[in-house]
Amino acid sequence: MVSETSTSSRFTLRREDAGALREKLRRLWAKRWAKIAAVLLAAPILLYFLLWLLFARGLPSAESLLTYQPALPTNVRDINGEPAQTFARERRVELAFEEFPPVLIRAYLAAEDRTFFSHGGLDYPGFVKAVLNYTLSLGTGDRVAGGSTITQQVAKNLLLGDEYSVTRKIKEAFLARRIENVLTKEQILELYLNQIFLGRNAYGAQSAARAYFDKDVDQLQLHEAAYLAILPKAPSNYDPERRGARALARRNWVLSEMERNGFITPAERAEAQARPLGVVKVPRATVRNVGGYFMEEVRRQLVQRYGEKTEKGANGVYTGGLWVRTSYDGPRQKAAEVALRDGLMRYDRGKGWRDPGLSIDLGSDWQGQLARAPFGVGYEDWRAAVVLEKSGGMATIGFADGTQADLPSYAASMPKRGSATAAFNFLRPGMVIAVKREGAGYVLRSIPEIKGGMVVEEVASGRILAMQGGFDARGDDFNRATQALRQPGSTFKPVVYSAALDNGMTPASIIVDGPFCVWQGAGLGNKCFRNFSGGNAGPQTMRWGLEQSRNLMTVRAANQTGMDKVTKLARTLGVGDYPNYLSIALGAGDTTVIKMTNAFAMLANQGKELKPTLIDYIQDRSGKVIYRADTRPCERCNMRDWDGRPMPRPPLRTKQLLDPMTAYQMVHILEGVVQRGTAQVLRDLGRPLFGKTGTSTGPTNVWFIGGSADIVAGVYMGFDQPRPMGGYAQGGTLAAPIFKQFAQAAFKDMPVVPFRAPAGIRMVRIDRRSGRKVFGEWPSADPKAAVIWEAFKPESEPRRSIRRDYAAKDLPAIAKPRPRRAAAVRRAEPRPESDFLQREGGIY
Repeated sequence: MVSETSTSSRFTLRREDAGALREKLRRLWAKRWAKIAAVLLAAPILLYFLLWLLFARGLPSAESLLTYQPALPTNVRDINGEPAQTFARERRVELAFEEFPPVLIRAYLAAEDRTFFSHGGLDYPGFVKAVLNYTLSLGTGDRVAGGSTITQQVAKNLLLGDEYSVTRKIKEAFLARRIENVLTKEQILELYLNQIFLGRNAYGAQSAARAYFDKDVDQLQLHEAAYLAILPKAPSNYDPERRGARALARRNWVLSEMERNGFITPAERAEAQARPLGVVKVPRATVRNVGGYFMEEVRRQLVQRYGEKTEKGANGVYTGGLWVRTSYDGPRQKAAEVALRDGLMRYDRGKGWRDPGLSIDLGSDWQGQLARAPFGVGYEDWRAAVVLEKSGGMATIGFADGTQADLPSYAASMPKRGSATAAFNFLRPGMVIAVKREGAGYVLRSIPEIKGGMVVEEVASGRILAMQGGFDARGDDFNRATQALRQPGSTFKPVVYSAALDNGMTPASIIVDGPFCVWQGAGLGNKCFRNFSGGNAGPQTMRWGLEQSRNLMTVRAANQTGMDKVTKLARTLGVGDYPNYLSIALGAGDTTVIKMTNAFAMLANQGKELKPTLIDYIQDRSGKVIYRADTRPCERCNMRDWDGRPMPRPPLRTKQLLDPMTAYQMVHILEGVVQRGTAQVLRDLGRPLFGKTGTSTGPTNVWFIGGSADIVAGVYMGFDQPRPMGGYAQGGTLAAPIFKQFAQAAFKDMPVVPFRAPAGIRMVRIDRRSGRKVFGEWPSADPKAAVIWEAFKPESEPRRSIRRDYAAKDLPAIAKPRPRRAAAVRRAEPRPESDFLQREGGIY
């Protein structure tokens, strides 16, 4: 056999063209210039990759700009919907791109980025130039021009911050490219014109137009738009007052650039360059910014609910652009401010000048220091001033606006408090003082040390219409209307007597005004109470005891009713949570003005629950209601057209905290306090009013709380560190006159509305002093008449009784039958009672 051997072979197919190409590349790579060219081509790619790894990976997403919302101020409106306050750290008004006029857009393009609509986010020559300039300036401390496009500025302002470094410029470049891929040119410009800082606390072009020219952007002229366009780089460099020449030159340069780019004609450029800057010194306030304690309380509540910025969500007070509707009533707020200030001044008058204890450094910017000083002078014709120098009998004083005046010694002749020396002798340079304009000069004035608070509440809704927490919020931000815990004194007595009325007593119940002591234990012994006057009057009606504010009758009524019932009612009415001590019945427990005022408002509201509110509702920047104080549904309230049916009304949801008849009985008694009691000073106001004065032990605080069927107000006076105000200090002589001054202004045009009695109340004629039922005599208009109408619950009024001797004497006459005809004649005659009821409108 022939043996066969197998052999394996390997074939390699090789294209002739590929081999030739490789050979050519090998020969090319062997040349030096080819290697250099390859490195030069690869370096930018490698560099870009390295820069991306180092800087671009952690950059924020450009897509976030699609939902970006700039920080907007909170706008507050008053009870009539008029602008009243703004809470802002950045003054900004957000506009859509279409709302910016073309002349303004062209001015910014000429000044900042003339190729904006043609580049892809970067101006490469400008970018390289900026990097080279930065490199050359290292070590010099100078900050060179950035060369950024508008897109880069948007990236810097919104996403990166204002760090000055090459690192930021690199991040800027990457982010600008991303922004151009996400947003249109119009969207980028809209962000830019709404975001940029332009000086005078103005953010965005609209706010700047208001700040510099007191106009809206659509009213700007060419030279004004050009001035705004020079401000983005450094607004302070072109301040119209300090650097007017530089600002004018730069503005004219922008106008020249606008001509060069074909945005305006040479004639328009020449005409605009011939115009002055035209910047206003101080723009008119578009919002009044009423300030004061009311608005500060609104701000505090908003911050508590939403935070200042974004720490609690997107609706921060200074960033969220909230729209807030409040119950702020301007005229009544003004009346409360003036009345309380005047009351504080009346108490402080004659006590001498008080050094406010403030001074500033005259060496640098004393005007700014004075403007920032925590010193409020209250009255419109008073001014804060600083003593600049003093020589002989004349002192030179300066004001925050830089003006100066002379203060002669005779204008500061009042003695300094605690001494007999004239206040002028204590003035020294740098001292901050209060002065009042009188004639052609100024006289020294003193800020009172006594403090106080006042609250005005609407009875039907619980809305707070006015609030004053001191002499002036600018110098004292402690709100004594809501924050000061004080003993209410006798203003607490209506709570005691309301509890008594709820537990079997009547306004005609007899209570002994006599010595009353309580055994407190072996360690404390007897606690004996006394009236303010020190005497006692024996058995008297409850009405008389409350009208005359008798302490002994109050503690006796509280003891008979039970202090547990009194303190329970105090908690129910929101006055406070107190222990069951009899001293609490005389107002020894701390509370606030707003709590006491609200309790009296609930009495006037027939015992229905009220929650004091300053804010009616809140809308976010898009107009969506995110909070409403009144949450009751109201069907058909938002109908587009009237359907012919009766007007829709929201349902009543308030709780009945107190028997409406008890509440009315108490209001009816408190009307007597005004007519013939401790608040008689209010009687000549000529309208139905109720109220109660209060004086705490010391006396350290004086109070008055009361009002009409529509509005209730509460006021107190006292020192922040409680101390005696003087033996003459009483609620009826100090606090009630403050309410009277307020009411004369606030109630001037209000209709006279009586307090309405609830169903079931029986109006009965009684003898005012004895509480006995009266027959044959009618009440008169005399407030101190012997016979009055008294309010009783059903089956609780005094009963008619016949003494036995009179009954025996008259029994035959009573038993004797009368002729039918005589009885018929008597029935035909009109009864005097019927005549009276007809004359009085049948209300009884």
